[in-house]
Amino acid sequence: MESAALLRQQIIASLMARQPDNVADAAMDLWEKLADDIISIVGEAGFNSLYERSVHLAQSAFPWLPPCLSPPQPPHRFAELKARLADQTPAHACAANSLLLTTFTDILASLIGEQLTASILRSAWGNLASATADKEPENE
Repeated sequence: MESAALLRQQIIASLMARQPDNVADAAMDLWEKLADDIISIVGEAGFNSLYERSVHLAQSAFPWLPPCLSPPQPPHRFAELKARLADQTPAHACAANSLLLTTFTDILASLIGEQLTASILRSAWGNLASATADKEPENE
């Protein structure tokens, strides 16, 4: 199980490293794609619950992350997150978003399993997630 979690961290780090000078936009791209896929499976309320829990847990390391006072709604679901990330240095914003995404995907994997989580990441994030997630052990 630890190897799958580490693999997800590596996927997220690789995706975040693609736009080191524009972390907020890179983060929004990842979150929007992931939200679309998750919402199609568990619905808006299910996604919001996962997201809110992830933010709550990540705030211990990054207290400036936006509190989830009300469920985020499209089309501006991540507007507050983007604004907060844009106010940070690129390295700090990258670390915060990576932790937030890692926390989210860890919770998701604990609920639906590693294989389905890997499938969702491949669907949402494309080739990089596919290339690295395919290395995941089959029997976890």
